Amino acid sequence: MDENGCFGDYLVLRPEKVGFWDVLRLLYSGKLDENSCVDGPPGTEIGELKRRWVVFVSLLIQRLLLLSSSSMAKVGSVVVFFGNLVTDNGGLLSLFVNYLRGEVRIPEKEFDTYKSAIGLIDTRLNLCTNITERDDRYKEQLAIMAAKVSYENQAFIRRVVENHWKMEFLAYYNCWNDYQEDYSTQAFMMSDRGAGDGDGDGDGDELLVVAFRGTDPFNATQWCTDIDFSWYAIPHLGKVHGGFMKALGMQKNSDGWPRELGRSTSPRPYAYYVLRERLRDAIQRNPSARFLVTGHSLGGALATLFPLVLALHGEDALLRRLEGVYTFGQPRVGDASLARFAERCLDQPRRRYHRFVYCNDLVPRLPYDDGTLLFRHCGGCLYYDSLYRGTVREEEPNKNYFSARAAIPKYLNAAWELVRGLLIGFVKGAEYREGWALRALRLVGLLIPGLPPHSPQDYVNSTRLGKLLWDDDDATTELKQD
Repeated sequence: MDENGCFGDYLVLRPEKVGFWDVLRLLYSGKLDENSCVDGPPGTEIGELKRRWVVFVSLLIQRLLLLSSSSMAKVGSVVVFFGNLVTDNGGLLSLFVNYLRGEVRIPEKEFDTYKSAIGLIDTRLNLCTNITERDDRYKEQLAIMAAKVSYENQAFIRRVVENHWKMEFLAYYNCWNDYQEDYSTQAFMMSDRGAGDGDGDGDGDELLVVAFRGTDPFNATQWCTDIDFSWYAIPHLGKVHGGFMKALGMQKNSDGWPRELGRSTSPRPYAYYVLRERLRDAIQRNPSARFLVTGHSLGGALATLFPLVLALHGEDALLRRLEGVYTFGQPRVGDASLARFAERCLDQPRRRYHRFVYCNDLVPRLPYDDGTLLFRHCGGCLYYDSLYRGTVREEEPNKNYFSARAAIPKYLNAAWELVRGLLIGFVKGAEYREGWALRALRLVGLLIPGLPPHSPQDYVNSTRLGKLLWDDDDATTELKQD
């Protein structure tokens, strides 16, 4: 059976098969039967030129990313190693002194102090001391910190959870992607026994946190996933982003989302199934426990889809214990049907889906959303501007990012963020001081203004400097500031 044979309707982009004539053919012919770099059911045709153009651009960028994947990975390894080398030796000057003394400390990737690129950009590890378990902002700031630390190795995560947060580290998962044939999805679980659910009845004294790792800045394949327009039509769900479903654990050459994996299935761990099993066990041991799902970037997309697949499989007992879904800088995951399904599952009878968008972050505006494509966000968003002023909106401003009218304001804002980064430590305190890695990224933002705002740093700042005030009767409610 073809890997798409279990789906009645689908559109799959294949950048690895992009050839010069095939990709050019998209501009004058939308017949997929004649094109090896776009796949769909027999007889499928993309009629609109504008839609073919968007697919053409996506394929071209993905192909360029794949061709540069090895170089990106090598550059990333060097940058991250050097960053840890400098950090572990106390700075450049101390590194030079240690070198003269023959006492240079060499970082190792398996150490519990070895930071990822994200960890070098935002070095904060402690939860905000001004936000207690009974504060309305507690779960959102716990969620962004869990999403941020999910980029680190297992030993690092365990150290932070147990030593800095005084919580219980439960498990780390390195999960298999059937389509990429690689362990490309990572997540971890922890337990916060002091969070509660805030209603004063003692219910939910244990809060389980599931955090999905997001996009590695130097991983070309993961960036391809973010800008991919591939989708599969999943019965009862709608049309869903193919790359995110594959990362979550969709099965190849079978019924894409079987409720239970058969005995013949590979023993490799799939994110959805191993996390669901662990949650089942935890809630069986403590029926009053609740769980929260979170993620940044790609991790936010997986955090959104995870409870929707639970709903698809009729996991009502688990969903009743869902405290909330918190995503930060999340890309779009599906069409309007999926958005309606998500609203029924996650926001009724109370709002449980919280999507945070900071300023000009590029990723929440991907994949493209207009009259020619089907991708939509699920629900509204909590939007923060560059002064960390928040409003609840139906859609983030400039929802597709690429706009001639918005270009000049974006570049001006990037310059302001560079200046703000130099001053914020003096204005707001030492914990907000930006290091050399983020300042370098802010400089890159003068060329590509949507990249620096995607950093977790600004999302952490947003949850700490502004108070969350969801108001269902007013979609433009301003947040209270500290």
